[in-house]
Amino acid sequence: MTFAKQIEIEQPEQESKAAPEPSIPAKLSFLMTPAVDRTIAVIACLPFLWQLYYRYRQNGFDPSRMVLAVYLLFLVVPMAFRRPPVRVTPNPLFWLLAFVATYWSMLITGITAVGRPLLPRSITALISLFGLVIVIIARVKLGRNIGFVPAQRRIVTGGIYDVVRHPIYAGGFVAIFSLMLRSYSPLNVVLFSIGIVLFMIKSVVEENFLRADPEYAAYMQRVRWRWIPGIV
Repeated sequence: MTFAKQIEIEQPEQESKAAPEPSIPAKLSFLMTPAVDRTIAVIACLPFLWQLYYRYRQNGFDPSRMVLAVYLLFLVVPMAFRRPPVRVTPNPLFWLLAFVATYWSMLITGITAVGRPLLPRSITALISLFGLVIVIIARVKLGRNIGFVPAQRRIVTGGIYDVVRHPIYAGGFVAIFSLMLRSYSPLNVVLFSIGIVLFMIKSVVEENFLRADPEYAAYMQRVRWRWIPGIV
């Protein structure tokens, strides 16, 4: 499962004023044009659609497949109409991190063990649904300011983004935790934990990129918690 996003804050009818900082090289600036940016975004979503189709062909639509389908609906549609970025990180390592974190669930396909359930399936399904609800609320609030690599579009705050700075990742962590409970094995715990750590690192990288904007730096001061209110 992947949960990727753009951390930004939305000020009504006001574009974020980014502090001067090196962005993508001039020769690659075409990547920030609306048509190219949205085309790349849709292409980046295709592996998720293939994953959904493959699972449907294998097992039909069970509740977990429906969860994935709903998640993809709130991922692909905003990506197809997302706002072009003001700045994009030029660091290739950050692009690599975004790729590995985003597609981690696919990269470990065939490696995960069958595992055994630690709780009844109905309970793990409710935990997964809770994570999905968090993701959907955050996705709706984020609107067209969405992406996989560190980039600045428009600063979005309010609602769930006044609770934690990375609510989409937080919801994803809840869903991953439900997978650990539904299919426990030492190997699965390691693989799923790596996925969580990747998104934690990605959160820090995104914040270090976006905090060059004084508005985002102020947001970080105001909203203290990254993923779990009162804890971290």
